[in-house]
Amino acid sequence: MANLKSIRDRIKSVKNTKKITEAMRLVAAAKVRRAQEQVIATRPFADRLAQVLYGLQTRLRFEDANLPLLKKREIKTVGLLVISGDRGLCGAYNSNVIRRAENRAKELQADGINYRYILVGRKAVQYFQRREQPIEATFSGLDQVPTAAEAAKIADELLSAFLSESVDRVELVYTRFVSLISSRPVIQTLLPLDPQGLEVPDDEIFRLTTRGGQFQVEREKVAAPTQNFPQDMIFEQDPVQILDALLPLYLNNQLLRALQESAASELAARMTAMSNASENAKELIGSLTLSYNKARQAAITQEILEVVGGAEALG
Repeated sequence: MANLKSIRDRIKSVKNTKKITEAMRLVAAAKVRRAQEQVIATRPFADRLAQVLYGLQTRLRFEDANLPLLKKREIKTVGLLVISGDRGLCGAYNSNVIRRAENRAKELQADGINYRYILVGRKAVQYFQRREQPIEATFSGLDQVPTAAEAAKIADELLSAFLSESVDRVELVYTRFVSLISSRPVIQTLLPLDPQGLEVPDDEIFRLTTRGGQFQVEREKVAAPTQNFPQDMIFEQDPVQILDALLPLYLNNQLLRALQESAASELAARMTAMSNASENAKELIGSLTLSYNKARQAAITQEILEVVGGAEALG
């Protein structure tokens, strides 16, 4: 009976764990929807900003504009902006982006270039601090659905490091959202801004939908219309001054989009991990129930044999 009690207790424990993992999966799904809504809400501003920059690009040569954010200099130190999460229970999400950042740092070292980390997310901060890596700045405790204010705070730190020449180049290491079951760490150069990067490419947004009771993601191409400014348009200010004011906004927008992609990737990874945990718990409950039934049947059989044996002895 002691064995039966231990199996019953374990079945109860696994069932409670399954309830928790299922609840966490549903919470992550709800937050992915919020992340999706935020991407859609911020798109009109991003599209309009891209149109203005594209129009300015057709009226002047960015290469001739003497602006600090466009200035390329000899690369001696690279700032690696690494975006991770504050929490675990999301599969290999954090370890993948940290490993990508470490590999990039080794590549820079092999080329004789110094590097410094700008870390976003408690997991990356703890990992690199334990290994005594060179860290320029850290950010943690951000909302799981990123805000423009958080992106602006990080952008201010990047601009300060770049303009003070403590770093000569800033590279962003983040996780690009592909689908609910797929994401990949990528590297993007943030500073100095590349004029070619200001063109308006076809972009994508993701939509979380349900079909047959299952979550799925649909990605759709979004092409922002590009319109040249009229040739007779007169600027009240020098176009270079306008460009100097808009480039920091463009940087903020790039950062916000990266934070949104990273948040969606983390939440999707947590959804997948919790879904797998729930399935594993279900299988374990089935296995334990089978073992319980076998043990119970064996105990009943043993009791019957004892009763029969006692009756025969009395007879």
